[in-house]
Amino acid sequence: MKNHNKEHLLIEEYDNQFLYQAKKTNLNISFNRISFIFFVFVIVSIIFSTKAIFLGSLNSKIKNKNLVKSEFRSSIVDRNNNLIAKTIITQNVGINPNLVIDKEKLLLNLKLIFQEKTNVQFNKIEKYLNGKKFFYIQKKINQDKLDQLILIGDKSIIVEQKLSRIYPHENLFSHIIGQIDDENNGISGIEKSFDKELKKNFSPLKLTLDTDIQYLIREELKKSEEIFNNVGSAAVLMDINSGDIISLVSLPDFNLNKREEISDINFINRVTKGVYEFGSVFKTFTLAAAFDEKIIEPQTEFVDLPKSLTCAGFPIREYDNKIPSNLTAEQILIRSGNIGSVRIGQKVGEEKFKLFLSKIGVLDEIDFDIEEVGKPIKFNWGKCPLATASYGHGITTTLLQLAKAYAIITNGGYKINPTTIAKTRNLNDKKKILNDDVSKKILPILRKIVTTKEGTASLANVSGYEIGGKTGTAQKSIAGSYSKKKLNTFVSIFPTSNPKFVLAVMLDEPKTNKDYIYHYRDGSNIKYKGTPFNTAGWTTVEVTGQIIENIGPILATKY
Repeated sequence: MKNHNKEHLLIEEYDNQFLYQAKKTNLNISFNRISFIFFVFVIVSIIFSTKAIFLGSLNSKIKNKNLVKSEFRSSIVDRNNNLIAKTIITQNVGINPNLVIDKEKLLLNLKLIFQEKTNVQFNKIEKYLNGKKFFYIQKKINQDKLDQLILIGDKSIIVEQKLSRIYPHENLFSHIIGQIDDENNGISGIEKSFDKELKKNFSPLKLTLDTDIQYLIREELKKSEEIFNNVGSAAVLMDINSGDIISLVSLPDFNLNKREEISDINFINRVTKGVYEFGSVFKTFTLAAAFDEKIIEPQTEFVDLPKSLTCAGFPIREYDNKIPSNLTAEQILIRSGNIGSVRIGQKVGEEKFKLFLSKIGVLDEIDFDIEEVGKPIKFNWGKCPLATASYGHGITTTLLQLAKAYAIITNGGYKINPTTIAKTRNLNDKKKILNDDVSKKILPILRKIVTTKEGTASLANVSGYEIGGKTGTAQKSIAGSYSKKKLNTFVSIFPTSNPKFVLAVMLDEPKTNKDYIYHYRDGSNIKYKGTPFNTAGWTTVEVTGQIIENIGPILATKY
């Protein structure tokens, strides 16, 4: 009995010790559960490792081209070092039809991966699959789609690395930057003109263009299409003292990243390549030539001016019969008189007027940063051609040359060369080609065209910017004869008291808008509904005023 109790006591103490240890660790994990978790972890690791090995083996199919220096193109940046063009490494995917295992299965997989492609595109792919030549199915492919393609496991899928050119702003600089071909060679614009430099240097090519101003001007030109339904437009903003181009926009434009062949003539660079008759903006040159030759003064009177003239059997008329018969030289320009301009041109004479136009650079092809420049149509001089050229009829040039000429006659008469390439220059070395008095006499007149009721550009009188300028409304010459289609232009200089900028804006074939509300910008709060006339004063001047309102604060703080 005594031994039995002792035995029972020992067992009880052992059980108590076991329970005490359990409470101390607070653990109750099954061995089977631990094993299961470990097993899942191993399986997942194997799956990921297998996929990595698989992708790695398939990636061995990538054609690692030797990306040599000659294939590299340096970046292009704007005046503020904002990126305009850059070379990056991208991956292109193609198919070798001779290596396809199952064409139907491959085509089905491609349709699942590239759901954004159209039926027409897949019909082409199917046609290529039945051929024998290698073809691309996607250039600059993103990593997600590339992984999906590699997982198909078809040895016909070929991936190659390639240096590619990207343009972050897409359409914004298309007409000036230009394009490159599939072999990395520049084929238009800056990309072509500076092809060797871009391949040779690793440092960026810096331009004079300003991305912010370029964007704002393009936006206003886009809006003009909605208001005046024009087929195209253009604008160039330039420093009149250095020739630096701050903005150059031509619409319609195109997305540089798509690298499409642009064959439609409507995509012409209307600033540099388009050659046009600009009309009355040439009257400024006629008066400036007279000032340069010291033939007349702003207050020189012209009396008994007829309402029309006949030259070689063709009539020359005033656009507005309300123009007085007695006008001073400056009033002729302010009112944009045709007959008065002819009389001034006749005083200058054929040879001197021709020489003047040549000096300011409107008669011959301009030497510019890009090859896409137009050549003014040869002008056959004579008594009647002198008369018509005096008011801008029959004589042609480009919008870029028009802006250059206005810069010269308002910057003190110094020769400039428009450029988009940022470079160090000594402005003290500029060559003077016009008389000092030309700018001094022309600038106040251009200002009055904007500020007086007789002027044709009052809608551009943006308060605080002292804008001066001249309008031009011309009929477009189509197939050798004049049509009813218009080309409306306005060239502005500001501020006229200390000229810094020239802005030339052109609308191609604008129309009137009966519902548009005009707001005068001189602080008068005058409003006017509907476009009364399809002239530059009611179309291009309005667009110019809107542009300067938007870019003026930037110009005032940065330039």
